[in-house]
Amino acid sequence: MIGYTVPALLAVIVVVALELLWWRTGLFRKTAYWISMAIVLGFQVPVDGWLTKLSAPIVIYDERHTAGIRFPLDIPIEDFVFGWALVTAVLLLWLRQRNRDRKSAS
Repeated sequence: MIGYTVPALLAVIVVVALELLWWRTGLFRKTAYWISMAIVLGFQVPVDGWLTKLSAPIVIYDERHTAGIRFPLDIPIEDFVFGWALVTAVLLLWLRQRNRDRKSAS
């Protein structure tokens, strides 16, 4: 479980801490953010489901390194956690840079 689950959870903790404790971009309060996450999820499920389906997987996970939860379409739950952290981190970095650029232009 340590091999994939723990780093996935740490990624979420780091991203949430960056936003709530340091950068404070307000991203989590924006409706557009949650809509974009729903869009990402809408594409992630069919693609990730196809890649990880247990009947004919393209990507194979060592189940000893996951939590063992697969939903939906045999997708390891860690894929969603990592995906959320990755997309959110990119958006936070983009907002942080935009805010810096605006301050320097003033």
